[in-house]
Amino acid sequence: MLNPIWLKTFTTLIETGHFTQTAEKLFMTQPGVSQQIKKLEQACGYSLIKRVNKQFEITEQGRLVYEHAQRMAQQEIELIENLAFDDPYSGQCRLSCSGALALLYYPKLLKLQQEHPALAMHLEAAPNYRILKDITEGTIDIGVVTQLPNLGEFNFEAIGLEPLCLIMPKQYQNRVIDPQCLMQCGVVNHPDAAHYLSRYFELCANPELAQVNINQLPMTSYVNQLSQILLPISQGLGFTVLPKSALDSFADRDQLHVHSPDTAVTESLYLVSKRNRELAARYLAVKNILKASHSIP
Repeated sequence: MLNPIWLKTFTTLIETGHFTQTAEKLFMTQPGVSQQIKKLEQACGYSLIKRVNKQFEITEQGRLVYEHAQRMAQQEIELIENLAFDDPYSGQCRLSCSGALALLYYPKLLKLQQEHPALAMHLEAAPNYRILKDITEGTIDIGVVTQLPNLGEFNFEAIGLEPLCLIMPKQYQNRVIDPQCLMQCGVVNHPDAAHYLSRYFELCANPELAQVNINQLPMTSYVNQLSQILLPISQGLGFTVLPKSALDSFADRDQLHVHSPDTAVTESLYLVSKRNRELAARYLAVKNILKASHSIP
């Protein structure tokens, strides 16, 4: 049997891509990481990584070992879940939502975990399609999505609405927000920008904004880290559309101007799980937190 500690070190190395980061994450020294990788290679009888100066590439044998380690970790999670299935405050809770909602939910979930230390929160930030895929495959148990899922595959419950905000630099607070203004300001692009911009312009009840071609807006910046999207805007560099939960978590909100549309723009939120899948008792408390975070219209 392969040493589980060596396997943990190896999987962490593959996932971080760096010996130094692996050592920091596992509270080890870098030589200690190297030593455990060598021992694992000796136990397997094959080189698991190909070292090139300070970098490395995983070998085919290494890929097989990595996949084996992932399966073992998943089996251990499932075993622990099965052992604690009926305990309402024990075991791992695996859920997924958008990055903006994660900012809203995570502090509340951690508070629940502080009250019940036997709980463990596993929260993934992902787009709708990935959330539903992960629920189908069993790597995530519940999720919150903004599109109605396939009724034949999922259980779902509407839990509220998420407001969308058109966010401008503070110096635009006394200006009329029209297509010319947006062209002058430029857009801060991010992975969900096209979806949010299109929905906002379509539903804000402003005929001029409804005619905006988002593909023609000049891009001032691009960032895929949610916590950083509003930073350039606070410095006067562009605008964007984001859910209100992302805006609420931004520290320098006083440097931003939020456009007031004629009609509020929102997205429906659905709490989903796999159809015919019986969830552990601990998910009741988690689901209550998610639902209490929103108001039902």
